[in-house]
Amino acid sequence: MLYSLIKQALQGQLTRDTVIMVLLSVPVILFSLSFHEFSHALAASLLGDNTARNLGRLTLNPRKHLHPIGTVVMLLFGFGWAKPVPITARNFKNPKWGMAISALAGPVSNILLAFLSYNVYYLLFTKLYFYNPNNQFLGIICILFSIMTSMNVTLAIFNLLPIPPLDGSRILFVFLPSRIYFEVMKYEQYIQLALILLVAMGGLTNFISRINDWVFSGFYAFAHLVFG
Repeated sequence: MLYSLIKQALQGQLTRDTVIMVLLSVPVILFSLSFHEFSHALAASLLGDNTARNLGRLTLNPRKHLHPIGTVVMLLFGFGWAKPVPITARNFKNPKWGMAISALAGPVSNILLAFLSYNVYYLLFTKLYFYNPNNQFLGIICILFSIMTSMNVTLAIFNLLPIPPLDGSRILFVFLPSRIYFEVMKYEQYIQLALILLVAMGGLTNFISRINDWVFSGFYAFAHLVFG
């Protein structure tokens, strides 16, 4: 992302392909984060809590969802977070499971988006671009769907980590006693700062990359089986 772009520029190794990938990544990030938060809001609404809907969060408009720090981290390092969708747990018939399901909806939506994007990429690349490698427009479209796949897989995995303010911390609500959960959440701001430092230092890169590889292998196996 931007960190790699700046690093390559300082080292005099900046390439046209890198610039294209970064430029394409910006709309992908805006859409993916918005889709993620929209899915949280939709799941909560379907489960009986209209807090997010009433606050205008049931939308794909990026301005309603972008978190200033999380978006910058995403642009710099390739994984981050959006502004959490407000949820009123008491509006659910089962507050713990309502919280967990609405939290899980975001990462699940990103996996589905990644899965669809990968299959489009696979078809375009194997059926069209492979036979027309000089078609620059087709090549850029393939890169776009490749980025869409990678970005959404990374976004899903990252947000499933059980660390505030990520979705995984809300899913913990099901498994932890309420007293312990809310005691941990009192330190959310400090944990968020530690998370940013961990991301900046590359402490999560290898872990997320390894899981990414497993998911991509599954996507490839499916696409190869279905489309040949």
